[in-house]
Amino acid sequence: SFGVNIVSEIESIGRYNYLTQREDVEKTLKQAYETGDSVGGVVRCTIKNLPKGLGEPIFDKLSALLAQAMMSIPSAKSFEIGDGLESCKRFGSEDIDHWNEDFTTQTNHSGGIQGGISNGMDVVLRIGFKPIASIRTIRAINPQGEITEVENSGRHDCCQVFRARVIVESMAALTIADLIKRAN
Repeated sequence: SFGVNIVSEIESIGRYNYLTQREDVEKTLKQAYETGDSVGGVVRCTIKNLPKGLGEPIFDKLSALLAQAMMSIPSAKSFEIGDGLESCKRFGSEDIDHWNEDFTTQTNHSGGIQGGISNGMDVVLRIGFKPIASIRTIRAINPQGEITEVENSGRHDCCQVFRARVIVESMAALTIADLIKRAN
């Protein structure tokens, strides 16, 4: 009812760009499945039409709440907003999001969040998922402290990223809904 739109897409699987290297992705997935291995990937989530002013400058930053939600998803191992780590490689003069007169910004390096508060631009998140740990054969430690090899049998997902998209969208929606409810 607030017009917020949350969409996600798979950005990468393993070492490959999901959109431009689909053949390599398919080979990687097939290899992982056939060998009982697994592969991780990255989900990109964009939150559009988010009201300006959601979040707080200190304890309930929008960025911190989204990070908490995303990092609570099983297998999530990394989180970034906007240009994330790439921003850390730039000068401030290259990275700053200069304002337009309509209160939008000329760029969106900050990913729609400045000072912990939504600025009205698209909020852009990337969540990295590690490979699934329950591969076909794992080394484990038994109660006696001995290292043994364990064979996992049954169904084997080799990549959880396909299933993670809807969870990422849902966690973003829950976080945004809570903040909208608090603001109204």
